[in-house]
Amino acid sequence: MLSSSPSLSHHHHHLLLLLHNSLSLQNPKTLTMKDRPRSSYGAVYVPPHHRLRSVITTPNYTSSAAAATAGSGAGAGDIVDSKLREPPQTAVISPRQTRSPSSQQEQLHNRTSHFNSPRPPPPCDDSVSEEGSDRELDSFPLPGASPFDNIDEWTRKFTMLLRDKEKQEFVSREKKDRRDFEQISDLASRMGLYSHLYAKVVVFSKVPLPNYRFDLDDKRPQREVALPLGLLRRVDSYFGEYLSQKSKTRESYPDISFSRSNSSCSIATDEGLFEQPEPLGASKSVMEKIHQRRSLQLRDQQRAWQESPEGRKMLEFRRSLPAYKEKDTLLTAVSRNQVIVVSGETGCGKTTQIPQFILESEIESVHGAVCSIICTQPRRISAMSVSERVASERGEKLGESVGYKVRLEGMKGRDTHLLFCTTGILLRRLLIDRNLKGVTHVIVDEIHERGMNEDFLLIVLKDLLPRRPELRLILMSATLDAELFSSYFGGAQIIRIPGFTYPVRTHFLENILEMTGYKLTPYNQIDDYGQEKMWKMSKQAPRKRKSQIASVVEDALRAADFKEYRPQTQESLSFWNPECIGFNLIEYLLCYICENEKPGAVLVFMTGWDDISSLKDKLQVHPLLGDPSQVLLLACHGSMASSEQRLIFDEPEDGVRKIVLATNIAETSITINDVVFVLDCGKAKETSYDALNNTPCLLPSWISKVSAQQRRGRAGRVQPGECYYLYPRCVYNAFAEYQLPEILRTPLQSLCLQIKSLKLGSISEFLSRALQSPELLAVQNAIDYLKIIGALDENEDLTVLGRYLTMLPVEPKLGKMLILGAIFNCLDPVLTIVSGLSVRDPFLTPFDKKDLAEAAKYQFSRDYSDHLALVRAYEGWIDAERDLAGYEYCWRNFLSVQSIKAIDSLRREFFSLLKDTGLVDGNTTSYNAWSHDEHLVRAVICYGLYPGICSVVHNEKSFSLKSMEDGQVFLYSSMLGNLKFRTHGWFSMRR
Repeated sequence: MLSSSPSLSHHHHHLLLLLHNSLSLQNPKTLTMKDRPRSSYGAVYVPPHHRLRSVITTPNYTSSAAAATAGSGAGAGDIVDSKLREPPQTAVISPRQTRSPSSQQEQLHNRTSHFNSPRPPPPCDDSVSEEGSDRELDSFPLPGASPFDNIDEWTRKFTMLLRDKEKQEFVSREKKDRRDFEQISDLASRMGLYSHLYAKVVVFSKVPLPNYRFDLDDKRPQREVALPLGLLRRVDSYFGEYLSQKSKTRESYPDISFSRSNSSCSIATDEGLFEQPEPLGASKSVMEKIHQRRSLQLRDQQRAWQESPEGRKMLEFRRSLPAYKEKDTLLTAVSRNQVIVVSGETGCGKTTQIPQFILESEIESVHGAVCSIICTQPRRISAMSVSERVASERGEKLGESVGYKVRLEGMKGRDTHLLFCTTGILLRRLLIDRNLKGVTHVIVDEIHERGMNEDFLLIVLKDLLPRRPELRLILMSATLDAELFSSYFGGAQIIRIPGFTYPVRTHFLENILEMTGYKLTPYNQIDDYGQEKMWKMSKQAPRKRKSQIASVVEDALRAADFKEYRPQTQESLSFWNPECIGFNLIEYLLCYICENEKPGAVLVFMTGWDDISSLKDKLQVHPLLGDPSQVLLLACHGSMASSEQRLIFDEPEDGVRKIVLATNIAETSITINDVVFVLDCGKAKETSYDALNNTPCLLPSWISKVSAQQRRGRAGRVQPGECYYLYPRCVYNAFAEYQLPEILRTPLQSLCLQIKSLKLGSISEFLSRALQSPELLAVQNAIDYLKIIGALDENEDLTVLGRYLTMLPVEPKLGKMLILGAIFNCLDPVLTIVSGLSVRDPFLTPFDKKDLAEAAKYQFSRDYSDHLALVRAYEGWIDAERDLAGYEYCWRNFLSVQSIKAIDSLRREFFSLLKDTGLVDGNTTSYNAWSHDEHLVRAVICYGLYPGICSVVHNEKSFSLKSMEDGQVFLYSSMLGNLKFRTHGWFSMRR
């Protein structure tokens, strides 16, 4: 351990205790495990945050005499060169590594006196032997051999180690070596080597050794533990406090010798969460030599791949892409401009090629070691699939020079210079590292989608660029308003790349009806969501009052002329219902494709999970489409696990047609190689926000022309394809050119908290600098809301509650409810309620068993509380699960198994988040002491949802009374004479 003054021991002990408690008490959900890519350095463990800095921060601990004669040995340049082959560790060193010779070892001293005279330090070659450092050493001591025989043997071994530039360390698991470790360690120290005893293994090395080596721990799986952000912050805080006092102690007691370690390194630098310290002035020249040597190695590796047969073949393919023809233009623009805008059409290869161009150019110019490129993607599946593709094109395994990082998952190593990540991950890094220290290029892809995070990121990056003049920003998209982004960044250069897609034949609804003879009626368009969703089906029935999605295209349909089509087609088009997805038509088209068209996968764009799951259930009972020997039916949704999402890229067996049902997650950045046919419903779910009524809602809406073109392009990425638009051409012509930015149509409370957590100044002033600023009323509503709930004070600064809310990635009202549940020790029911408000209603109401379903629900809601009914229903399910009767319990009580399981999963995730903030610990008794008190639980619900407790909204023919004690919304309509009851999207009818 670190030797220090008594004043420092408390901080060191506190830090170790914090880490120990975290690793031993953390909920499994909190400690995220991910595969550690096999190191290119054999079995020698090198902590990620020590791998380069250690070379320049480890002082020379040889004797003064040795230091004086160092010039006669290896030169400084040779030492640096040798260090580059294997960056050493600088973790905490055991006192045994610096043990001075003892008086009891005089005999040993005499036997090894020829090593005690001043001599130059040994060559610092850090390379690992080809056999690997874990290899057992061959030694054959005689029975009853004395320790001195063992010392003589190690004297020979150490001499061989110092002469062998290819080896870095010796490892032994023999008992006699552990027995004689004290004497051997002193011998190693005299010879300029380091030593450490790991349980049943002794290691002698040319470089400092850490206190723990995972590769020598037989009980520890070869996995990496990613600590939560909250814990990392606390650990970093303790490190900072410790180092601050340590430096003061050094000033006060200059003669105190500290062990060999580089404690200034944060344990989180591997994730890029914390700023890395600047190297000391005296070490900068050494660091430059380190980077120079590593850059040369990277260049040699890159050239070797490019000259290999596989590399030449891959290069031929890349040269066929339109983006490759613009390579020189792109690199010149990047070198001369801080910001460029790339507008590349579908299929040009911009997403995979432009990051590679930059990386290859930096490596070829011998700057590869200092190159760090971050490329953001809007979705997890995009970041993962693109990184895999780029790594493949570079002839590497994922996690070497190319990696990815998404929430709770990632694959990156110490040599990763190109990182694909979601936009949220980059924002999370900016939360800690305001200047993106060490990053040389930021690429923001698919910027045309105009998500909330993307627009927010652009404001932050625009403010960052003047502080980082060497940083390069590249904005990319398949189709975007390039001039808008260029003007936002002061007239940035625009580079346009033509796309390449195979020919795609387009069929609009009128063409489909004419070609297939399919006939639409007012009733065969109603989508079947199952009996438990009859209310959703009834909304699709023809009615006088038009919905918003129908009224948008009403004028276009009225002005359309279909006279060139057959009378049957014209009649079908007159019955077309814009509110329906068209399950029956999709089923008919899929059969038509399977029976009449060439082989190839089919990609069907839907609006959400309800549509995907209901259509999948419908297709699975079809004699053709539900036959696994003929059709492989897959789904792709953002809520699915990454492993399930990746299945869409697998090619089926011969004779089997793949059908993928997906949301707009499959619209950009990913390529499903065997897709030939695309079916597009023309809709996507979007969050909209009414600033006047301060109400958000998630509803299907028409996509933009840009999105429609993107979906069409999915069919022509690798071969000629077909696209079937399930709406008329006149409707397509009525689409908006671009999608409305998310920042203009969603509540801004969470964004405002993020702005304050990043200390970006006034919220209104900051958002006024956005590419397209949100309405002032929407901004003021968000600020007022945060002030009312106590997250901001009167000066718009974060309160204590506000700081905790920034650590919880949930809506502020739900985060507040969780915090209150933890504070008032009634957390268990609150976890269930917050989870229930985040998923679909678990209470089912089949159309033909409505009375039975309401009776089943009443047994849980005897006090007319939907929230407490949910708590009781979940608790009953937990009890049933213990008896392996969970499914029977849900079936008997008309509960959705999927929703209940989703609630159970979210509960664990929310609990892990609360543990990260330090609000709860492992003592379940304390934070649930008052969970049985329903009055307290009601109060927490009410205060958590405040100010959304009660409001009256008037209009011409009705008024609504919104009561939020239980989240209930009552709407009385004089026209219908009914009382409608709604709880956060849960509907039922009462007379």
